[in-house]
Amino acid sequence: MDDAESHLQSDQEQDPEPFLSSVDIFIFSLISGLLIYWFFFRRKPTTAPEIRTVTSTVSQPVRETSFIEKMKKTNRNIVVFYGSQTGTAEDFANRLAKDAHRYGMKGMAADPEEYDMSELSRLREISNSMVVFCLATYGEGDPTDNAQEFYDWMQAADDSLEGINFAVFGLGNKTYEHFNAMGKYTDKRLADLGGKRIYDLGLGDDDSNLEEDFISWKEQFWPAVCEFFGVEATGVDSSIRQFELVVHNDINMNQVYTGEVGRLGSFQTQKLPFDSKNPFLASVSVNRKLNKGGNRHLMHIELDILDSKIRYDAGDHVAVYPTNDTSMVSKLGKRLGVDLDIFMSLKNLDEESNKKHPFPCPTTYRTALTHYLDINNPPRTNVLYELAQYASDPQEQENLHKMASGSSEGKALYQSWVVAAERNILSILEDLQSLQPQIDHLCELLPRLQARYYSIASSGKVHPSSIHICAVVVEYATKTGRVFKGVATNWLKNKVVTDNGHKPTVPMYVRRSQFRLPFKPSNPVVMIGPGTGIAPFIGFIQERAWHKEQGKDVGETILYFGCRHRNEDFLYQQELEEFERAGVLTQLNVAFSRDQEHKVYVQHLLKKNKEHLWKLIHFNNAHIYVCGDARNMARGVHAAFHEIAQEVGGLTHTQAVDYFKKLMTKGRYSQDVWS
Repeated sequence: MDDAESHLQSDQEQDPEPFLSSVDIFIFSLISGLLIYWFFFRRKPTTAPEIRTVTSTVSQPVRETSFIEKMKKTNRNIVVFYGSQTGTAEDFANRLAKDAHRYGMKGMAADPEEYDMSELSRLREISNSMVVFCLATYGEGDPTDNAQEFYDWMQAADDSLEGINFAVFGLGNKTYEHFNAMGKYTDKRLADLGGKRIYDLGLGDDDSNLEEDFISWKEQFWPAVCEFFGVEATGVDSSIRQFELVVHNDINMNQVYTGEVGRLGSFQTQKLPFDSKNPFLASVSVNRKLNKGGNRHLMHIELDILDSKIRYDAGDHVAVYPTNDTSMVSKLGKRLGVDLDIFMSLKNLDEESNKKHPFPCPTTYRTALTHYLDINNPPRTNVLYELAQYASDPQEQENLHKMASGSSEGKALYQSWVVAAERNILSILEDLQSLQPQIDHLCELLPRLQARYYSIASSGKVHPSSIHICAVVVEYATKTGRVFKGVATNWLKNKVVTDNGHKPTVPMYVRRSQFRLPFKPSNPVVMIGPGTGIAPFIGFIQERAWHKEQGKDVGETILYFGCRHRNEDFLYQQELEEFERAGVLTQLNVAFSRDQEHKVYVQHLLKKNKEHLWKLIHFNNAHIYVCGDARNMARGVHAAFHEIAQEVGGLTHTQAVDYFKKLMTKGRYSQDVWS
């Protein structure tokens, strides 16, 4: 006790006084009044929003982020995660989860983005359990958007997965450099962490027949699962519905989806930010034909993004959400004999599922078939299997079952009658007259209509308020004599500004890309892009011109473009020649494949300039960019560079291959290709 405290205590002992003096009471009352005013008057306006927020939160269903707890709650022992960019991997995962019941097991398909994947080691808490991954590889060996966090977790994980049973099926394309990289990595990584591989890694190849690869793998996968767990097929092989039909006889139109991707009413009231679940409705300001002749239609389209706050860089992709041909939708309704304008919902029978509907509901059959479902591509075998029950003709039913069976005869029939003949669901219904499926079941079975991606043909620095697309309309005769029309390109072709100035709209968003110009404008660039593969290079050249205008040192800018005829499909000829005259394009090399007796392609022109190209690549740190067809052109270009390295650089073939692999790793050889 210090002196002050001692002195105070002494005074109190000598001369006791009331506990509170009048001054103390006054001060205490003043403070109390201020506190009462602060809590009951000053803070009152801020409490109301908090109460509303809590109320709103309570009314929303809480999403379960623990797949382990969900599996326990719903008595599941198999979980199938999917990494999907276009919906195929998700479809495969759903099929595997559905198959489980045939073996006395219960499965669920799941999006890894919605769950805490670090709980994988807890799967051992569920007896006779396993995890399956259906994973697509996207871009240059990358995970799909929804599997990115799972991939990051795998890279950093040091968890023990001992006692965790797993299997992996990868979806890839052999025309790409990093074939099935995600599936291969996941299979190896799970094993390295101690997991038990129940069946061999499946490698699906979209360049060949992805559906057949999956079926072949699945036919061996389930027997391996049965042997491992000591179970047998139950013999139950009947169709199992996942969704039930709900017809709305009296519904408020404000509650009905009319084509929105995510939020109800999002096309009527646009809200920032814009992404895959909330696309921006961009006005089409320009839609012009690029080619001067020939029987094809190549087009240049400009989308107005002025009020969207969307930013993009040269090399990025624009995603658009197309709709199906309305006449085809009407034909489907007529063939099935149904009213397409009935208000309906398809409701998941599994109340615990995160996926309440297969597409936005409530809606109409017409809207579903126009905006949400893929009716143009050949249906997969699982769809044929489910449809077989609706065929009254025994032969037609047998053929549908055969194509879905996985037998060598069935695979051959499916390949020839469905895939090679390019029969979509309407063609199948037209050619199998006894087939009369319920429309709600058909809507449940058909895959979702996916967004289409195009390399942006402009620079965000030069055209910040618009995005340009370069595309060719897909239209040709099939083996059955029908005309196949690409969904998105024909839809875009009809998006023309009317004479009275009305501008149609396109739902879109921007997807970032790794296809980027060098950080230093002084680095030389070599661009190879025949046909519509020129798209990103229009943006690149615009940006190089912009840098030049800013007074920056811009390196050599070389373009190799290819088309059929100079007078027909020399795309952007006027613009390119102007860039060449201005000194922005150092070299404009064009291969006209059909203007002479022997076909000439871009790879032939590369070989003609081999000494200069090798100098730029080997000594001047040039960046190489390839855009277009993956199957033939990109491979041919790659081979040409190998030959240049051998002939001019003196490398062996093995050394040349390694040399360009290292350039890819360093980001100096980039590809934006498709098959």
